[in-house]
Order: sequence, then C-alpha cells, then structure tokens
Amino acid sequence: MTLLKNPVFQQFRKNGALTAEEEKRLLGLEQKPRRVDASDPLWHENDTVDAFCILKQGWAYSFRNLDSGAKQILKLYLPGDIIGMRDFGFSHRLAGVEMIDEGVVCPFSHQQLFEVMDYSATLASGIVAIAVRQQAMLTERLVYVGRHTAQQRLAHFLYELYLRLSRIEAVKDNTFSLPLSQEQVGDALGLSSVHVSRTFSMLRDEGLVLRDRQRIQLPDPMALASMAEFSDAYLDESMPSPFLDLHGISSRALRDAQKA
Repeated sequence: MTLLKNPVFQQFRKNGALTAEEEKRLLGLEQKPRRVDASDPLWHENDTVDAFCILKQGWAYSFRNLDSGAKQILKLYLPGDIIGMRDFGFSHRLAGVEMIDEGVVCPFSHQQLFEVMDYSATLASGIVAIAVRQQAMLTERLVYVGRHTAQQRLAHFLYELYLRLSRIEAVKDNTFSLPLSQEQVGDALGLSSVHVSRTFSMLRDEGLVLRDRQRIQLPDPMALASMAEFSDAYLDESMPSPFLDLHGISSRALRDAQKA
C-alpha cells in the first residue's frame, strides 16, 4: 500500500487538492522497498535517527523495554503509515520498532523528507497531519489504558483496529486479521497474557467478539464501541478547509510551474 492510500492523503485526493506532480513526489519516498521478516527490528531505542520509512505491507509496532524486563507497546503501524515521525527533531530514537509479521518497508532520508515538504505546502501539511494523528492515538491510549477496566481496554483496542483497518479496506463482514500474540496484546494494554485470554473469553460470552486464532469478528461493532466508551474524534481523517486550499503556496512549486 502506498502513502497515497493513507487516509489523510486520500482526503486530499478526494477533494482534488493534490496535483499529479505532488503525487509523483510523494511516491518518490517509496523508491527503495525492502522486504522484512516477522520480528525483524527496523531500529532500536537510542539508535541514531538517520531515516524514516513507509510501511507498504505488514504490521509493525513501536515499543519501550522496561528495566523490569517487561515491554510496553506504544503504537501499532498498519500499511500506508509513516514510521519514525515521533523521532523527528531528535538525534536518537525514542523507542524501538519491530515488525509483527513479514512485510515491505520503504526507508527515506531526512533530506528526501525536507525536499518533499519544501516543494509543496499541501504535502508538508499532509505529513504533519499524519504525525499529529499518530500522537493523538498515543494520547488516547494513555487515557483508556490508565482509566478503563480490562474489558474496556480490549474492547477499545479492537474497535480502534476495526476502524483503522476498515479505512484501508482490510475488514470484510466485520472480520479482520490480528497478527498479534496474546502476550503482545497484553504489552499494548498493560495486561498479562492470562488476563488477555480471560478478557477475550468474557467478550465472547457477551457476544461482542469472536476469535479464531488470528481471525477476529465483531458481531456488533457498535455494542463493542459502547462498552469501550469509544469516541472516534481522534481518528477523524477529515481535513479543515485551509488544508485543502494550499495550491501555489510553495515557492518551489511556483518556480516549477513558471518553467513549464
């Protein structure tokens, strides 16, 4: 999946706010695809920040290892996401990133990012919007992990994935793949593997979640959202009108247009 399929840039395209040249420059960030295996690290915490990457296929997650030996999963990345924007402006990685399953990533440098953002205010605003939305997800995770019951945490986690995967057309008949182990789900929610298993069983008994290995079905998504006290404001991909009317602001875009 290309960056153009990211829900943010889909909004730009739907509103006719991306030119053919802007799309070409955005796709230029994906010129060096690299296949990666499940559990492969993309980088480690405290590594030097030397690149970002676009996740074209597969799932990945960012995490911190604690002194106790426990792991805290911070963010799940899905196809079309940019990985590493949290480290923008830092010299060293704030967290490690690892593949969940096999996939394809496209690394790109600071210089490539700067050139794309400098060329077009539309592209710059889209990339910033993606980074801001990733931060909003972390904030929401802090709220529901800190203040919700185990059932609500898991319900929120699954419904959020349901919405995100729906937007990239990875849900069919309210069913999607979840390539995470119980331990990894627990690392994301602050629960033990045993507690995750028990909570899945409770949601199943209430008719809210059916699980068959890595296959998750939500018989009544809205009932699950209600249990989780879910608000989707932080997942709103619509863009304010000023973001959709940025044509011609970049001096580089103007110069290129004048040369044409």
